[in-house]
Amino acid sequence: MITHPAYAVEPWCLRETELNLEVLPQSESVFALANGHIGWRGNLDEGEPHGLPGSYLNGVHELRPLPYAEAGYGYPESGQTVIDVTNGKVIRLLVDDEPFDLRYGRLIRHERLLDFRAGVLRRTTEWTSPSGRTVRVYSTRLVSFTQRAVAAVCYEVEAVDEETRIVLQSELVANEQLPEAGGDPRVAAVLESPLVPEEHSAEGATLRLVHRTVRSGLRVATAAVHTVDGPDETRMYSQSSDDLARFTVTTVLKPGQRLRLEKTVAYGWSGARSLPAMHDQVDAALAGATSTGWQGLCDEQRAYLDDFWDRADVEVDGDAEIQQAVRFALFHVLQAGARAESRAIAAKGLTGPGYDGHSFWDTETFVLPVLTGTVPLAAAQPLRWRHATLPAALNRARTLGLEGAAFPWRSINGDECSAYWPAGTAAFHVNADIADAVVRYLAATGDETFEREVGLELLVQTARLWRSLGHHDHQGQFHIDGVTGPDEYSAIADDNVYTNLMAQQNLREAADAAERHPDLSAAFGVDDEETAAWRDAAARMTLPYNETLGVHEQSADFTSHQQWDFAGTRPDQYPLMLNFPYFDIYRKQVIKQADLVLAMYLRGDAFTDEEKARNFAYYDPLTVRDSSLSSCVQAVMAAEVGHLRLAYDYLGEAAMMDLSDLESNTRDGVHIASLAGTWIALVAGFGGMRHCDGTVSFAPKLPEQLGRLAFTVQVLRCRLRVEITGETVTYSLAEGDRLEVDHYTERLTVTGQHPVVRKVPATPDRPEPAQPPGRRPAHRGWAATRVEGERMG
Repeated sequence: MITHPAYAVEPWCLRETELNLEVLPQSESVFALANGHIGWRGNLDEGEPHGLPGSYLNGVHELRPLPYAEAGYGYPESGQTVIDVTNGKVIRLLVDDEPFDLRYGRLIRHERLLDFRAGVLRRTTEWTSPSGRTVRVYSTRLVSFTQRAVAAVCYEVEAVDEETRIVLQSELVANEQLPEAGGDPRVAAVLESPLVPEEHSAEGATLRLVHRTVRSGLRVATAAVHTVDGPDETRMYSQSSDDLARFTVTTVLKPGQRLRLEKTVAYGWSGARSLPAMHDQVDAALAGATSTGWQGLCDEQRAYLDDFWDRADVEVDGDAEIQQAVRFALFHVLQAGARAESRAIAAKGLTGPGYDGHSFWDTETFVLPVLTGTVPLAAAQPLRWRHATLPAALNRARTLGLEGAAFPWRSINGDECSAYWPAGTAAFHVNADIADAVVRYLAATGDETFEREVGLELLVQTARLWRSLGHHDHQGQFHIDGVTGPDEYSAIADDNVYTNLMAQQNLREAADAAERHPDLSAAFGVDDEETAAWRDAAARMTLPYNETLGVHEQSADFTSHQQWDFAGTRPDQYPLMLNFPYFDIYRKQVIKQADLVLAMYLRGDAFTDEEKARNFAYYDPLTVRDSSLSSCVQAVMAAEVGHLRLAYDYLGEAAMMDLSDLESNTRDGVHIASLAGTWIALVAGFGGMRHCDGTVSFAPKLPEQLGRLAFTVQVLRCRLRVEITGETVTYSLAEGDRLEVDHYTERLTVTGQHPVVRKVPATPDRPEPAQPPGRRPAHRGWAATRVEGERMG
């Protein structure tokens, strides 16, 4: 969509200057506002036209039956689907009794602007109705970072050339009509009128609706209050019914006069609180927001984001598209997790219903590294959610005949809801991904309270799973068989290297944590014998290696499989899983997304530099990137082994995943993990940042297209700024007194008074590997970059 001329390249915003109905659903996703608790898609204020209406509350879902042609022991019994909750953003406009609908009349001007620094969506429209009346509409919308339950809209109408009668209908709408849900009748049944009305009221300028879900038993309350500024003859009244509460404003505007409506909306939900309690909860949230006022909410939003950008901004010189894209990415990652507060972060955040609103391992492996480096408190919240769902994970492990915890492959409430067990149940690496996120968070923050309250138990219960899932062979080597690694095109494999290495780290870290906290670990039943067994399994972990080829096996015997017929695969046959049977895919050398390459990034300490180079050269030509999770990891490892041009191209793919709709599903919401991958590709790729043994290290290098890269990361209550040019890197502290970091193999001490400057070593010159035919990332030559403000065509 961003390739349309209506979208400009600017460093601090996403601007649309022309309404294109063909990409309206995609624009609703990229213009979405959220705070981790509330999500509002970027629908037009008037509600129509729309591609996909959407208002979401983190965790609010409905249950649905899962289909099984053949029953099997241990299959999950029900699925979970995110639902569209009460829409509080609708403000309908009638101009002399004609609905303001941009499909009719004449649209003179249209502009929407997502402001990354102010945290608001602004819109300016000038329109002439079919009967010839011209009006200007100005709106500003926000979802508050500081007042978690609150969202707000300021909507103004101006008569342009004639006296005009104006009617505004500000609404709360439940059970909106949605497009068909992909032909699945079970999902359609859940999404059609999922909210059962319990209470409605309209008192003066205040509206309220309370609903509940049937199967999941959740109660949702929504309330809105309005402030109106208009001519003296302006009239107002309100009404409500089961699924609709409406506040109506009517007046006559003379040319140049404006009618202004400020609308503040509060949301709340619970699976336990009573109807009166929910009623009171949203009323209290409204009272707090009303006392702050519209301008106060805007000021709080700007102050919050000023602080965020001081800690999180990434500056890129040489590619205006990437500069815009990384700030767009950081803004959406922040929106996904800032106020999640013991809730999950879904794969699409709160920007759309894609993947049924489920959270996957993406959160821990891709999103939490960004939050840990920029907003550490926000990174802790999804891990607290995992801890809160530990009882379900323990029960799931018991069902599977295992010890410890088996965390779900995909979930909203903590229960497994994947009906496809080879990619769901067998992908046990999610346990180690959670453990890795715990370790990374603790290393970056030193949060001892979190370790005692959350981290230790997560490490212990995930380690127990590996010890019961794996086994020692007759030679004492430890194996983990019959699992699915990150590459979903290679299911039910033995000794997947990624899984084994991440489990190895999990086992070691659990043993270390148990020894740091003997009192708590004893309460969990951990003793010296168990920690010794963990350490022994870790020490004897099997890592398959092909001596002839000189590369690690992705999993046992992977390199002996027949290679996929890439030359015989047409471009329109990707993604493969939609055009070929899994049986055929599973038994061939073809990789959906980075797997062994991801292991080399996250467990780089387990490989030599030469092994990394040989492994990357072998596996990159097999990787088709039928997943949005792959390109950022390939960018990181391409940069590390010296393929800077290729790394730059992979960065572009990760960065433009939604802005160019590369997967053709941005309409269902943005790809939060790929957006996070933009930061990872820059900071871990060209910045070379790694965490290992409690130390943060950097190995910076830049492709020739970038003149400078600067970023800030939070490490142990210090704010470290790294600025890289072609030949030098400068480490300085924006906050904190002293921090030790590694520059390549040199240990540095950085203080607040003395930045440290070092040379950037030359990058080794290696032949660049080929990619599968037709699957090379788009080449980002000099012609691919844009100057600030230039329209993209």
